This record gives sequence, structure tokens and C-alpha cells, in this order.
Amino acid sequence: MAKHAFEKFMNSEPTGAKKKEMVKVEKRNAKKEAKAIGDLKRQEKWEKLHGVVKENPNNGFSKKSEKKIDKKDIHSRKNFSSNSVSENNDTPKEKNKRFSSNQKFSKNYVRSNSDKYFKPETGTSKKEAEATNIEMPLNKYIAHAGVCGRREAAELVKQGLVTVNGDIVYEPGYKVLAKDEIQLKGKRLFIQKNLVYILLNKPKDYITTSADPNGRKTVLDLLKDATPERVYPVGRLDRNTTGVLLLTNDGELAQKLTHPSYQIKKVYAVRLDKPITKKDFDAIIAGLTLEDGFIQPDMLAYSDAKDKTQLGIEIHSGKNRIVRRIFEHLGYEVKNLDRVMFANLTKKNVERGNWRFLNQHEIRALKFLNQSFTKKPISEENTFTTD
Repeated sequence: MAKHAFEKFMNSEPTGAKKKEMVKVEKRNAKKEAKAIGDLKRQEKWEKLHGVVKENPNNGFSKKSEKKIDKKDIHSRKNFSSNSVSENNDTPKEKNKRFSSNQKFSKNYVRSNSDKYFKPETGTSKKEAEATNIEMPLNKYIAHAGVCGRREAAELVKQGLVTVNGDIVYEPGYKVLAKDEIQLKGKRLFIQKNLVYILLNKPKDYITTSADPNGRKTVLDLLKDATPERVYPVGRLDRNTTGVLLLTNDGELAQKLTHPSYQIKKVYAVRLDKPITKKDFDAIIAGLTLEDGFIQPDMLAYSDAKDKTQLGIEIHSGKNRIVRRIFEHLGYEVKNLDRVMFANLTKKNVERGNWRFLNQHEIRALKFLNQSFTKKPISEENTFTTD
């Protein structure tokens, strides 16, 4: 039989699935090596920053002499850290024993970088210390900061746009703590705790304030059992105006949604006391000059072609009672005013007087709504919406 007939069996070069698996293993090992190098650099940086000096194993701090050293002597070392103790050769029983002995000297512990043990930290409560010790993947931390979802966060990390304590991290699953300094494109991120976002379909005869000295009903009376957190209305609707109202304790978002530079869209359904004429209809579209300046709606249309008393108006101005004042300027009285949309939020499936929590998709959309508009000049001074 010819020699070349056996060549395919004699070829030592892997092919097919075996070759793919080898490539995967190589990539996995390369990532592990890169992560190990990064952890080592971060550890060295942390030790340098905190003045940690590693003990020489020959100075009576090796495994053999560990049991002979007095616990008080170990705790009193000025630059003591868990890295000083040889942990790789200890049994689980010895590790637990050493850790429990350290707990006698302090109730509060904070984890050092890439370290399984804790060092004492003063000035923090037990709950705060426990909260800071909870680890979470880096992409999850970014998602909880309200930037984006976990998948998008993982891509940001892989692109090298995220730093942890000043070092670029490329691994989305890298474990971080709440006390770590995480930055995205140079801006520090913080986990948002207990933030609440509620959409209310406001009925008539409720005022949009947290409390009323005259004892009138407020929108917060409708949310008594909604959340233990204290929420506030974003903008205002007057007592006789109904419709979409957002309440939250997220001050940063509330400021954005009421700031004129973001040009947040609001849509109202209006019912007038008499049919509007074509002349006045065209005048509103062209824009009017009121006592506080020029105003022009983004859109004006008839809600019912057969009924000229019902209109829909879209506007982004946040001036006080602006919709009512537009029609009153032309001699019309607004009989009914209902806000059907605010910042892309609608009252769909929410009955009058009822409420619901926003989902994560809606919250994220609000945070990035009209982001590019911030570069436009601010032309309005009043940032409160009251209609």
C-alpha cells in the first residue's frame, strides 16, 4: 500500500473541532494571564497607596511560626494586612480560626483589593460595612448605575472605557465593591439606591404638591400605599388639569425633565367653550406673543374633524399654565385639559386616579431622552410645568 495513504493518520496537526477547542483554551488562558497581571498591578498600587509592607517569611511570620505569634501582636502591627499572612497553605479550619480572632478587635471590615480577608475600618456602621463588602460583576454595577443594560455595559468594559480605582478593566465579570471608584469615560458612576418612578393618571380636584396648608387633596394622597420612599411630582398640573404625571425621588432626572434645554415633549387634549376659528387656529400655529414672551406650539390639530371645540396640542415649553394662556389670549375658555403624553410616557392601561411603576426600559429611555439637546442655547427661564 502506498505511503501517502496513511499520511492523514500520521499528521499531528489538530483539525476541525479539536483545533477550535485548542484555540478556545489558548484564548481562555491568555485572558486568565491578563487578569492575573491586572490584579497584581492593582494590588501593588493599593499596597503602595496604603503603605502596606509585606513581611519576610523568615521573620517569624511563616506558616510554622504563625500559631506561636500572639494575636494581639499581629493586630498591633502598624501596617498589618491580610496579605501578610500566608493563606494558601492554611486549612479551612485555620483560616476560620484566624479570621474569627481578628473580629474581636473590630466589628467593621472592609475588603482590600483582590483579598478574601478584611481589615478594620472605623467610622462606619455595621450595615454600611456590610453593604460595602458585597461584590458584584462590573457590568452589573454599571447597569445598576442606570447607564445601560448589562449586555451594553459588558461591551463598554471590553472597549476599555471603564476604570476601577484608576485602572482600566477589560473583564465585564470583574468583581467590584460599592466603595470602589468606577468611572465610565472619566465620569464616576454610583449605584442608585431605592429610586422610585411612578406614573400617575391624575384626576381633577387634586393639587400637585406634597402637602397643602388648606387641607386640600394632593396627588400624594393617591400614592399612600405605593412606596415607603418619599417621592415628588416632576413639574406640576393645576387642580383642574388631568392626565400623565410622573413622581420620583430621582432629583437628577426630575431636574432634566423640567429643564427647557432638553425640550421635553408634552401632548394635551383640549376642549374649549366654543369652536375655534380657522384664523385663530392658524395664529396659534404661527406663534403668539404673550405677556412673558413668544410661544409657538410644536403641533396643533383637531381631535374630531366634526367638533372644532376639541383639539390636540403638542408643546415643549415649561412656562406656567402655558396651554390655558394660549387659548385665553384669543378669547377662549378651556373647559377640559388632559395631558395624554409626557416625555414619551402615556396613560395607556392606567385608569383615572390609578398609578403604576415604570419599568427599566422606560426609566433608561427617560435618562437618555433628548440628550443631544443639551448643547442648544437655553431660551426659557421657567423650568416648572404647570398647565
